Amino acid sequence: MDDHEARSEAHGRLLVMGEIAAEIAHELRNVLQVITANAYLMRHDPASSPEALLKIERSARLAHSIVDDLMSLARGEPMRAEPTLLAEIVVVARADIAAGAATWEDAVTPVDLRIRAHPGLAGRLLHALYDNAISASLPRAPTISTRALVEGDLVLVEVSDDGPGVPREIAARIFDPLVTGRTGGTGLGLALARRIAAAHGGSILLAESPKGACFQLRIPMGGP
Repeated sequence: MDDHEARSEAHGRLLVMGEIAAEIAHELRNVLQVITANAYLMRHDPASSPEALLKIERSARLAHSIVDDLMSLARGEPMRAEPTLLAEIVVVARADIAAGAATWEDAVTPVDLRIRAHPGLAGRLLHALYDNAISASLPRAPTISTRALVEGDLVLVEVSDDGPGVPREIAARIFDPLVTGRTGGTGLGLALARRIAAAHGGSILLAESPKGACFQLRIPMGGP
């Protein structure tokens, strides 16, 4: 590798680190809001302290996992992938989404379907899709469908919604960093989703849909 190639590779690595650092900051801001709100409750309503403390502890653990998982991805470290129930990853992906933010429709075949994945990163991927659908549909709460089935040695996971969809002018670039159709959007969530899919040996694309948006994730199956 000559000096030019080495500089190009280093530049590319810095860009990746910058993208993921920005996404970490975005994710941690949400976690810190939960911690701050519950600390306020503990100070002004002592009776709420036990429940508020549990939420603070859970948020702190989530913050650590966000930093560890995404920094490992940025550094290109070997990913700890293991057979994991898709249903469990869906639960992780929705853990910090407010109740009532969406109506959920799930159809996974078979119900005990497993994918070979890093649970934390796969959860962040699905969370990015869910968060994108919810944010794009505001102030209305969308209906979000998660469907999955086996395609050979891959699992097709399809996440669709009944929101406004992706603007035609950015559809081809929707997975590029900083590309967003939402006011106030970071344009990093879907870029991160693509990076996580690739790290799993999978892929993600925006599919044609008669309404809303439809994302198709293909990821290795985790066993029978």
